[in-house]
Amino acid sequence: MINSIILSPEIQQAKSELRESLKLVLSEKSKADHDAASVTACALLTSAPEFAAASCVMIFLSMPGEIDTSSIALRCWQEGKTVVVPKVISWKDARMLPVEINSLGTSDLRSGVGGIREPITGNPMPPAMIDLAIVPGLGFSLKGDRIGRGKGFYDRFLASGSFLGVSAGLCFESQCIDAVPVEPHDVPVAMIVTERGIRRFKSNCLSR
Repeated sequence: MINSIILSPEIQQAKSELRESLKLVLSEKSKADHDAASVTACALLTSAPEFAAASCVMIFLSMPGEIDTSSIALRCWQEGKTVVVPKVISWKDARMLPVEINSLGTSDLRSGVGGIREPITGNPMPPAMIDLAIVPGLGFSLKGDRIGRGKGFYDRFLASGSFLGVSAGLCFESQCIDAVPVEPHDVPVAMIVTERGIRRFKSNCLSR
């Protein structure tokens, strides 16, 4: 269990410093560059074979500065795919529940703990039914290692053993760095998509 692991103070300090650096990188991106890169990255993801093969796709509801995933949701619905998003069920234990959504309307979503948007209602989706999980992050290494915002929601989800699909990090190219400090509970993604292209990591793929 993630909560039972004794964390290394040195690695935690390195992660904290890296998070601040990556947040600064995001904050310095202009709206025009943000929007253009978002469109390109999402178009690349939805043209990927992993997306074409997926019947159920989990997306994240973007926070300020992150790639806008709304076009991915719209493309899924156009192609008859099921869309699910995370809903926090325990902030303390870093547990989230995938919930199906059928709209991005403001009346269907709310701002939850930490300012993360989540659905007000919706049918829970078993992780085993999710074919493609699109994962956010402040940064990704060139090996697929990920650094998030520090709570561990996605690490717990990806390591649960219930999710058997493909994990795809979605970020700007400026968030890709040579290396990320990692600990035993950190889970790498199987692929990374940016506005510059797609990187795949066979060693990170889960066995179905």
